[in-house]
Amino acid sequence: MSEIAYEVNHAPAYASLILNLSAGQMVVVEAGAMAAMDSWIAMKSKMKGGLMKGVGRMLGGESLFLSEFTAQGKPGKLYLSPGVPGDVCHYQLDGSKGLMVQSSGFIAASPTVNLDTKFQGFKGFFSGESLFLLKTTGTGDLWFSSYGAIIEVPVRGNYVVDTGYIVAFEDSLEYNVEMLGGLSFKGLRTGILGGEGLVCRFSGEGRVWIQSRQLYNLVNFITPFRPVKSN
Repeated sequence: MSEIAYEVNHAPAYASLILNLSAGQMVVVEAGAMAAMDSWIAMKSKMKGGLMKGVGRMLGGESLFLSEFTAQGKPGKLYLSPGVPGDVCHYQLDGSKGLMVQSSGFIAASPTVNLDTKFQGFKGFFSGESLFLLKTTGTGDLWFSSYGAIIEVPVRGNYVVDTGYIVAFEDSLEYNVEMLGGLSFKGLRTGILGGEGLVCRFSGEGRVWIQSRQLYNLVNFITPFRPVKSN
């Protein structure tokens, strides 16, 4: 059960999030995500966690500053929109485990949720993704978004996901980035000719959220149609 009442509309293609704040209730929101709100909701921008954590979030694809919205005196509605068309998902943190979220996937959270970045090292470098994931811990509500619909997959044992389709995963899972088919000549040929590349192999027990579309594929599709300056 969520602490903050909410609605997700127009999912999964153009999902928007509505938070129904009770009087005095506050929520932390990614900068620029607010679309509309009741006039008695107050907004304050701050660098949550101090300079170093703020810079870490910025390197991870998030904003340096976060916004705090508080319903003053009476309940109010806060409308939030993700940066790209897609889905919105809610996750309840109970303190037993954390959630790793893809770069730029964070939308909003309870003030009791801790937001930090986790350096992936060579895992992130070789996957072609951001070197940072947003690590969320503590207790409370968390909302994250994707490009395309979000699919929740329970993992027990091993599971393989293309690195470009990972939205979030519970930190109870171990993961390694590898070439699909291995690093042998046969494996490289299979991966390249098959249109697949690096994948993330999860192990353990937990949940993974994947997206039904990949933004890079859309960019690659549109690129040949871009107008170019002629000599």
